[in-house]
Amino acid sequence: MVERWNRLREWKDYLEKAKLRLKVDSFLKDYLREAGYAGMSMSVTPLGTQISIYAQRTGLVIGVGGRNIRELTEILEKQFNLSNPQIAVVPIENPDLEPYIVACRVADALVKGVRYRRVARWAINRMMRAGALGAQIMITGKLGSERSRFEKLTAGYLPHSGEPAISQVKTAVVHVLLKPGMVGIKVKILPPNAKFPDVVELKSAPAGGEIAEVES
Repeated sequence: MVERWNRLREWKDYLEKAKLRLKVDSFLKDYLREAGYAGMSMSVTPLGTQISIYAQRTGLVIGVGGRNIRELTEILEKQFNLSNPQIAVVPIENPDLEPYIVACRVADALVKGVRYRRVARWAINRMMRAGALGAQIMITGKLGSERSRFEKLTAGYLPHSGEPAISQVKTAVVHVLLKPGMVGIKVKILPPNAKFPDVVELKSAPAGGEIAEVES
């Protein structure tokens, strides 16, 4: 009975931490959108809450003399009741492989009046040139007509089911309000470093090594 209670308590703690992580991530998506926010990781240690923020324009996150990051630290501490938050800002090596950044770019282009097919093709081409194994953009909503519809473009290989679709495909969704109505942009990317369970890697023998013969 005690063991079962402990398991339930551990599961409850896990769910609470997951909910908090989602809330913080949702807040940062809006707060740091202009900085090219791409994601975050968060862990609780005896010294406080360690937060790593991944962004395209790290200077906007930090601010002059660290002003912006100090303000953000205070907001996270008060709004989410985080214990001694310590923020590290990590630059993004290739923004064209980050689905949230790509989705925000598409949304911004739609707001400026760029045709949805044109911006979708542009984004797909950039993702594939950046090295993505596969990419997909789906735009849904009122796209130049009275009825809602969707436009989907796919390039390369993109698993839609199984473990790789869950653990390897990076996904982001962004909504934007246009004159005809609300439009949703969903971006999926299979990064170049994706690992598949059915792929076996063969390691070469060390230099100068010999292959032993097996006698039958």
